[in-house]
Amino acid sequence: MRLCLFQVTKKVKSIQMFRKPVSAAMQGDRVGVCVTQFDPKLLERGVVCTPGSLRTLYAAAISARKIGYFKGALSTRAKFHITVGHETVMAKVSFFGLPPGAADVHSPAPNPLETVFDFDREYFYQDEYMTGQGEGQGADPEQWALLEFERPVTCPLFCLVIGSKLDTDIHANACRLAFQGRLLQGFEEKNYAETELPKLRIYKSKQREGQVERITDDYTVIGRSLFKKETNLQLFVGLKVTLSSGEHGVIEGGFGQSGKFKIRIQEGLLPETKQLLNSASKKKSKSGAKGQTEEELRAEPLQPVSIVLHFKRYVFDPHKKMVQS
Repeated sequence: MRLCLFQVTKKVKSIQMFRKPVSAAMQGDRVGVCVTQFDPKLLERGVVCTPGSLRTLYAAAISARKIGYFKGALSTRAKFHITVGHETVMAKVSFFGLPPGAADVHSPAPNPLETVFDFDREYFYQDEYMTGQGEGQGADPEQWALLEFERPVTCPLFCLVIGSKLDTDIHANACRLAFQGRLLQGFEEKNYAETELPKLRIYKSKQREGQVERITDDYTVIGRSLFKKETNLQLFVGLKVTLSSGEHGVIEGGFGQSGKFKIRIQEGLLPETKQLLNSASKKKSKSGAKGQTEEELRAEPLQPVSIVLHFKRYVFDPHKKMVQS
Protein backbone atom coordinates (compact mmCIF):
# COMPACT_ATOMS: atom_id res chain seq x y z
CA MET A 1 0.00 0.00 0.00
CA ARG A 2 1.22 3.48 -0.86
CA LEU A 3 0.11 6.98 0.11
CA CYS A 4 0.85 10.45 -1.19
CA LEU A 5 1.88 13.41 1.00
CA PHE A 6 2.06 16.67 -0.99
CA GLN A 7 3.15 14.92 -4.18
CA VAL A 8 5.64 12.72 -2.29
CA THR A 9 4.77 9.02 -2.57
CA LYS A 10 5.88 6.64 0.17
CA LYS A 11 5.21 3.03 1.10
CA VAL A 12 2.94 2.35 4.11
CA LYS A 13 4.47 -0.26 6.38
CA SER A 14 1.50 -0.60 8.74
CA ILE A 15 -1.72 1.06 9.93
CA GLN A 16 -3.17 1.01 13.43
CA MET A 17 -6.54 2.11 14.74
CA PHE A 18 -6.77 2.37 18.54
CA ARG A 19 -3.60 0.25 18.81
CA LYS A 20 -5.02 -2.51 16.66
CA PRO A 21 -3.59 -3.24 13.20
CA VAL A 22 -5.94 -2.65 10.24
CA SER A 23 -5.44 -3.14 6.52
CA ALA A 24 -7.33 -0.04 5.31
CA ALA A 25 -8.79 3.29 6.42
CA MET A 26 -11.59 5.51 5.13
CA GLN A 27 -13.14 8.92 5.70
CA GLY A 28 -13.75 9.61 9.38
CA ASP A 29 -11.23 7.06 10.67
CA ARG A 30 -8.52 8.12 13.11
CA VAL A 31 -5.42 6.04 12.45
CA GLY A 32 -1.70 5.88 13.01
CA VAL A 33 0.35 5.28 9.86
CA CYS A 34 3.90 3.96 9.76
CA VAL A 35 5.61 5.31 6.62
CA THR A 36 9.01 4.08 5.49
CA GLN A 37 11.92 6.42 4.77
CA PHE A 38 10.10 9.61 5.75
CA ASP A 39 11.19 12.24 8.29
CA PRO A 40 8.06 13.37 10.21
CA LYS A 41 9.77 16.66 11.03
CA LEU A 42 9.37 17.64 7.37
CA LEU A 43 5.57 17.64 7.65
CA GLU A 44 3.62 19.68 10.18
CA ARG A 45 0.18 19.41 8.57
CA GLY A 46 -0.94 18.18 5.17
CA VAL A 47 -3.16 15.96 3.08
CA VAL A 48 -2.55 12.22 3.09
CA CYS A 49 -4.27 10.27 0.32
CA THR A 50 -4.11 7.41 -2.15
CA PRO A 51 -1.78 8.42 -5.04
CA GLY A 52 -3.76 10.06 -7.87
CA SER A 53 -6.94 10.56 -5.83
CA LEU A 54 -6.42 14.31 -5.37
CA ARG A 55 -5.76 16.94 -8.01
CA THR A 56 -4.61 20.54 -7.80
CA LEU A 57 -6.98 22.65 -9.87
CA TYR A 58 -6.99 26.18 -11.24
CA ALA A 59 -10.61 25.91 -12.44
CA ALA A 60 -13.45 23.40 -12.45
CA ALA A 61 -16.83 22.60 -14.03
CA ILE A 62 -19.50 21.58 -11.54
CA SER A 63 -23.17 20.66 -11.47
CA ALA A 64 -25.07 23.54 -9.87
CA ARG A 65 -28.20 23.79 -7.70
CA LYS A 66 -29.31 26.97 -5.98
CA ILE A 67 -29.97 26.68 -2.25
CA GLY A 68 -33.61 27.58 -1.72
CA TYR A 69 -33.02 29.75 1.33
CA PHE A 70 -30.64 32.04 -0.55
CA LYS A 71 -32.66 35.06 -1.75
CA GLY A 72 -30.12 36.84 -3.93
CA ALA A 73 -29.47 36.35 -7.64
CA LEU A 74 -26.67 34.05 -8.81
CA SER A 75 -25.06 36.20 -11.49
CA THR A 76 -22.47 35.08 -14.01
CA ARG A 77 -19.02 36.62 -13.50
CA ALA A 78 -19.81 37.33 -9.85
CA LYS A 79 -17.37 36.13 -7.19
CA PHE A 80 -18.36 33.63 -4.52
CA HIS A 81 -16.59 31.91 -1.64
CA ILE A 82 -16.15 28.32 -2.81
CA THR A 83 -15.73 25.56 -0.24
CA VAL A 84 -14.20 22.49 -1.87
CA GLY A 85 -12.03 19.74 -0.42
CA HIS A 86 -10.43 21.19 2.72
CA GLU A 87 -10.36 24.81 1.57
CA THR A 88 -12.53 27.86 1.00
CA VAL A 89 -11.31 30.15 -1.80
CA MET A 90 -12.73 32.96 -3.90
CA ALA A 91 -13.73 32.13 -7.47
CA LYS A 92 -15.38 33.79 -10.44
CA VAL A 93 -18.50 31.82 -11.40
CA SER A 94 -20.09 31.45 -14.85
CA PHE A 95 -23.43 29.64 -15.18
CA PHE A 96 -24.58 27.70 -18.23
CA GLY A 97 -27.32 25.24 -19.12
CA LEU A 98 -28.89 23.29 -21.95
CA PRO A 99 -29.85 25.12 -25.17
CA PRO A 100 -33.43 26.48 -25.30
CA GLY A 101 -35.85 23.68 -26.12
CA ALA A 102 -33.37 20.95 -25.23
CA ALA A 103 -35.17 20.22 -21.96
CA ASP A 104 -38.36 21.26 -20.22
CA VAL A 105 -37.47 24.07 -17.80
CA HIS A 106 -40.17 23.00 -15.35
CA SER A 107 -39.45 19.28 -15.37
CA PRO A 108 -37.44 17.87 -12.47
CA ALA A 109 -33.83 17.10 -13.21
CA PRO A 110 -32.79 13.47 -13.66
CA ASN A 111 -30.46 11.65 -11.29
CA PRO A 112 -27.90 13.81 -9.46
CA LEU A 113 -25.22 15.10 -11.80
CA GLU A 114 -22.37 12.94 -10.63
CA THR A 115 -21.00 11.81 -13.97
CA VAL A 116 -17.95 12.97 -15.89
CA PHE A 117 -18.55 16.27 -17.65
CA ASP A 118 -19.62 15.88 -21.30
CA PHE A 119 -17.48 18.04 -23.59
CA ASP A 120 -19.33 16.83 -26.70
CA ARG A 121 -22.56 18.49 -25.58
CA GLU A 122 -23.55 22.07 -26.45
CA TYR A 123 -24.42 24.43 -23.60
CA PHE A 124 -26.15 27.80 -23.49
CA TYR A 125 -24.49 30.79 -21.81
CA GLN A 126 -26.57 32.27 -18.98
CA ASP A 127 -26.28 35.74 -17.45
CA GLU A 128 -27.47 34.19 -14.19
CA TYR A 129 -28.70 30.94 -12.67
CA MET A 130 -32.23 30.05 -13.85
CA THR A 131 -34.85 29.04 -11.30
CA GLY A 132 -38.13 27.16 -11.71
CA GLN A 133 -39.96 30.52 -11.67
CA GLY A 134 -41.72 30.26 -8.33
CA GLU A 135 -43.51 27.81 -6.08
CA GLY A 136 -45.48 25.12 -7.88
CA GLN A 137 -43.66 25.76 -11.18
CA GLY A 138 -41.39 22.72 -11.05
CA ALA A 139 -37.73 22.12 -10.22
CA ASP A 140 -34.88 24.24 -11.50
CA PRO A 141 -33.60 23.22 -14.95
CA GLU A 142 -30.37 21.25 -15.27
CA GLN A 143 -27.45 23.66 -14.95
CA TRP A 144 -23.71 23.84 -14.51
CA ALA A 145 -21.11 26.39 -13.45
CA LEU A 146 -17.51 27.13 -14.36
CA LEU A 147 -15.43 28.06 -11.33
CA GLU A 148 -12.19 30.00 -11.87
CA PHE A 149 -10.27 29.98 -8.59
CA GLU A 150 -8.19 32.91 -7.38
CA ARG A 151 -5.62 30.38 -6.18
CA PRO A 152 -5.24 26.63 -6.87
CA VAL A 153 -7.15 24.14 -4.73
CA THR A 154 -6.51 20.46 -4.03
CA CYS A 155 -9.55 18.18 -4.01
CA PRO A 156 -10.94 14.89 -5.39
CA LEU A 157 -13.30 14.46 -8.34
CA PHE A 158 -17.05 14.39 -7.54
CA CYS A 159 -16.49 16.09 -4.20
CA LEU A 160 -19.14 18.38 -2.76
CA VAL A 161 -18.82 22.05 -3.73
CA ILE A 162 -20.57 24.86 -1.83
CA GLY A 163 -20.79 28.45 -3.07
CA SER A 164 -21.38 31.14 -0.45
CA LYS A 165 -21.55 34.87 0.07
CA LEU A 166 -19.56 34.98 3.30
CA ASP A 167 -19.02 38.73 3.00
CA THR A 168 -22.73 39.29 3.71
CA ASP A 169 -23.52 40.99 7.02
CA ILE A 170 -23.53 38.25 9.65
CA HIS A 171 -26.28 40.07 11.53
CA ALA A 172 -28.61 40.12 8.52
CA ASN A 173 -31.47 37.64 8.56
CA ALA A 174 -30.34 35.94 5.36
CA CYS A 175 -28.84 32.65 4.25
CA ARG A 176 -25.26 33.05 3.05
CA LEU A 177 -25.04 29.63 1.37
CA ALA A 178 -25.90 30.30 -2.30
CA PHE A 179 -25.50 27.06 -4.31
CA GLN A 180 -24.09 23.56 -4.15
CA GLY A 181 -22.97 20.91 -6.61
CA ARG A 182 -20.48 18.22 -7.49
CA LEU A 183 -17.09 18.73 -9.08
CA LEU A 184 -17.34 17.01 -12.47
CA GLN A 185 -14.23 18.24 -14.30
CA GLY A 186 -11.03 19.85 -13.09
CA PHE A 187 -8.56 21.96 -15.05
CA GLU A 188 -5.04 21.35 -13.79
CA GLU A 189 -3.02 23.56 -16.13
CA LYS A 190 -2.22 27.12 -15.13
CA ASN A 191 -2.96 28.32 -18.67
CA TYR A 192 -6.29 26.43 -18.76
CA ALA A 193 -7.99 29.40 -20.48
CA GLU A 194 -5.95 28.75 -23.62
CA THR A 195 -5.58 24.97 -23.48
CA GLU A 196 -8.77 23.64 -21.86
CA LEU A 197 -11.62 26.16 -21.99
CA PRO A 198 -11.88 26.17 -25.83
CA LYS A 199 -13.18 22.58 -25.45
CA LEU A 200 -16.19 23.92 -23.56
CA ARG A 201 -18.96 24.38 -26.13
CA ILE A 202 -20.81 27.19 -24.37
CA TYR A 203 -22.41 29.62 -26.81
CA LYS A 204 -24.31 32.90 -26.96
CA SER A 205 -27.14 33.55 -29.43
CA LYS A 206 -26.65 36.62 -31.60
CA GLN A 207 -29.05 38.50 -33.89
CA ARG A 208 -28.58 41.37 -36.31
CA GLU A 209 -31.22 43.23 -38.31
CA GLY A 210 -31.00 45.26 -41.50
CA GLN A 211 -33.17 46.30 -44.44
CA VAL A 212 -33.49 45.48 -48.12
CA GLU A 213 -32.44 48.54 -50.12
CA ARG A 214 -33.35 47.40 -53.63
CA ILE A 215 -33.77 44.50 -56.02
CA THR A 216 -31.01 43.57 -58.45
CA ASP A 217 -32.91 40.72 -60.11
CA ASP A 218 -35.47 38.06 -59.18
CA TYR A 219 -32.83 36.21 -57.14
CA THR A 220 -30.67 39.00 -55.72
CA VAL A 221 -31.27 41.93 -53.38
CA ILE A 222 -28.99 44.58 -51.90
CA GLY A 223 -29.13 44.98 -48.12
CA ARG A 224 -27.97 47.69 -45.73
CA SER A 225 -27.76 48.58 -42.02
CA LEU A 226 -26.72 45.06 -41.01
CA PHE A 227 -23.00 45.85 -40.84
CA LYS A 228 -20.79 48.83 -40.15
CA LYS A 229 -18.66 50.36 -42.88
CA GLU A 230 -15.47 48.92 -41.35
CA THR A 231 -16.88 45.38 -40.88
CA ASN A 232 -14.98 42.60 -42.64
CA LEU A 233 -17.87 41.18 -44.67
CA GLN A 234 -15.84 38.15 -45.71
CA LEU A 235 -16.48 36.76 -42.21
CA PHE A 236 -20.21 36.71 -42.97
CA VAL A 237 -20.15 35.34 -46.53
CA GLY A 238 -22.20 32.15 -46.73
CA LEU A 239 -24.33 32.85 -43.65
CA LYS A 240 -28.07 32.42 -44.01
CA VAL A 241 -30.53 35.29 -43.53
CA THR A 242 -34.32 35.55 -43.46
CA LEU A 243 -36.43 38.33 -44.99
CA SER A 244 -39.49 39.59 -43.15
CA SER A 245 -41.47 38.71 -46.28
CA GLY A 246 -40.65 35.02 -45.75
CA GLU A 247 -37.79 34.31 -48.15
CA HIS A 248 -34.51 32.72 -47.09
CA GLY A 249 -31.21 33.79 -48.58
CA VAL A 250 -27.43 33.64 -48.27
CA ILE A 251 -24.99 36.54 -47.96
CA GLU A 252 -22.85 36.54 -51.12
CA GLY A 253 -20.50 39.39 -50.35
CA GLY A 254 -20.11 43.14 -50.01
CA PHE A 255 -21.55 45.77 -52.34
CA GLY A 256 -19.60 49.01 -52.49
CA GLN A 257 -17.66 50.49 -49.58
CA SER A 258 -20.43 51.54 -47.19
CA GLY A 259 -21.28 48.21 -45.56
CA LYS A 260 -23.96 47.19 -48.06
CA PHE A 261 -24.12 43.55 -49.12
CA LYS A 262 -25.64 41.18 -51.66
CA ILE A 263 -28.09 38.45 -50.73
CA ARG A 264 -28.85 35.51 -52.99
CA ILE A 265 -32.41 34.17 -52.74
CA GLN A 266 -32.10 30.57 -53.92
CA GLU A 267 -35.83 30.03 -54.49
CA GLY A 268 -36.37 33.50 -55.93
CA LEU A 269 -38.36 36.44 -54.59
CA LEU A 270 -42.11 36.05 -54.13
CA PRO A 271 -44.23 38.14 -56.54
CA GLU A 272 -45.72 40.17 -53.70
CA THR A 273 -42.23 40.90 -52.34
CA LYS A 274 -41.05 42.16 -55.73
CA GLN A 275 -44.12 44.37 -56.01
CA LEU A 276 -43.55 45.76 -52.53
CA LEU A 277 -39.89 46.54 -53.14
CA ASN A 278 -40.49 47.97 -56.60
CA SER A 279 -43.18 50.27 -55.18
CA ALA A 280 -40.77 51.47 -52.52
CA SER A 281 -38.09 52.11 -55.16
CA LYS A 282 -40.50 54.17 -57.26
CA LYS A 283 -41.51 56.18 -54.21
CA LYS A 284 -37.87 56.84 -53.45
CA SER A 285 -37.18 57.93 -57.04
CA LYS A 286 -40.21 60.22 -57.03
CA SER A 287 -39.15 61.81 -53.74
CA GLY A 288 -35.63 62.22 -55.05
CA ALA A 289 -36.93 64.24 -57.99
CA LYS A 290 -38.13 66.90 -55.52
CA GLY A 291 -34.59 67.71 -54.48
CA GLN A 292 -34.09 65.48 -51.41
CA THR A 293 -30.54 64.40 -50.73
CA GLU A 294 -29.54 60.72 -50.52
CA GLU A 295 -29.02 61.05 -46.74
CA GLU A 296 -32.54 62.42 -46.29
CA LEU A 297 -34.01 59.60 -48.32
CA ARG A 298 -32.19 56.98 -46.28
CA ALA A 299 -33.68 58.44 -43.12
CA GLU A 300 -37.20 57.79 -44.41
CA PRO A 301 -38.80 54.40 -43.68
CA LEU A 302 -39.13 53.53 -47.38
CA GLN A 303 -37.91 49.93 -47.19
CA PRO A 304 -40.70 47.65 -45.92
CA VAL A 305 -38.65 44.42 -45.97
CA SER A 306 -36.22 43.73 -43.12
CA ILE A 307 -33.35 41.24 -42.99
CA VAL A 308 -32.62 39.10 -39.93
CA LEU A 309 -29.33 37.28 -39.34
CA HIS A 310 -29.19 34.68 -36.56
CA PHE A 311 -25.93 33.03 -35.47
CA LYS A 312 -24.12 31.87 -32.38
CA ARG A 313 -20.64 32.32 -31.00
CA TYR A 314 -18.84 30.02 -28.61
CA VAL A 315 -17.74 31.96 -25.53
CA PHE A 316 -14.29 30.38 -25.30
CA ASP A 317 -13.55 30.12 -29.04
CA PRO A 318 -10.26 32.02 -29.52
CA HIS A 319 -11.18 32.74 -33.16
CA LYS A 320 -14.70 34.08 -32.36
CA LYS A 321 -16.20 32.27 -35.34
CA MET A 322 -19.87 32.68 -36.21
CA VAL A 323 -21.79 29.42 -36.40
CA GLN A 324 -25.28 28.63 -37.70
CA SER A 325 -27.16 25.41 -37.00
